[in-house]
Amino acid sequence: MLPTQQKKKNGKLWLAVAPLYIFTLIFVAGPLIYMVFLSFQTRAEGFGVINEFTLDNYKKILDPVYLGTFGQSLRLAVISTGIIVLIGYPFGYFMAKCSPKWKRRLMMMIMIPFWTSALIRLYGWMILLQAKGAIYQTFHFFGIDIAPLKILYSYPAVVIGMVYALLPFMILSVYSSAEKMDWSLVEAARDLGASSAKAFWTVTFKLTMPGLLSGVILTFVPSMGLFFIADILGGNKIVLVGNLIQDQLTRGADWPFAAALAVVLMVMTSLLIFLYRKIAHTTELEGIL
Repeated sequence: MLPTQQKKKNGKLWLAVAPLYIFTLIFVAGPLIYMVFLSFQTRAEGFGVINEFTLDNYKKILDPVYLGTFGQSLRLAVISTGIIVLIGYPFGYFMAKCSPKWKRRLMMMIMIPFWTSALIRLYGWMILLQAKGAIYQTFHFFGIDIAPLKILYSYPAVVIGMVYALLPFMILSVYSSAEKMDWSLVEAARDLGASSAKAFWTVTFKLTMPGLLSGVILTFVPSMGLFFIADILGGNKIVLVGNLIQDQLTRGADWPFAAALAVVLMVMTSLLIFLYRKIAHTTELEGIL
């Protein structure tokens, strides 16, 4: 290709991708840079921010109350993600092994909830979990006497909401990974004398590990900050980092501290994503070898 033609091609390519770069810089990188900058500013006496550099916002996070909030958020994320893995991995795996007809049906079942607002669906869970809600009434209809439920506005209710909201991401990640898997490798392992369990752990599980790790990231990271689930199903009894940030932005009017909380949360999630990439890369190398 002639240099002139190459320059024209590069110019057209730049014109095609330039809007994407501009959009990313303005609406993604810009707010992140401003958030980091704001986290080192000083809160004004009444409302607003004073342009004075300080580390007090980050020191404030070391307070036991705020550290406890991070710990509670982390614990909830671990519990929710663990339950999601136990449910979502088998579902996605067996979904990939279904016939095309059943794959379409199951995919439709997973996607239908996304057609409705998440808030409306969570309010539906409030009806189910309240003391004498739909679950209690169903048992009562069949003549089974149970005590009024005490699940709503509790920790288990928030876990249920997290699992319900994030489970589809795990299922779809595992399904995508299992769908692309070469099943002849499993058959080869069986032909060489491996049992069903050994063939699964040595071949299937390793090949679907990237999908599992993707699902873990897609569920663990959001569960650290989905404050509206804790608000609706926890009744303000369960405070997550997302609730704390929202409270500082609204009632507390402490924007620098809210920005510092967001920066710490962003660093934590970035470390998780970095760890995921390292593990996924190692898994791919083991698969190649």
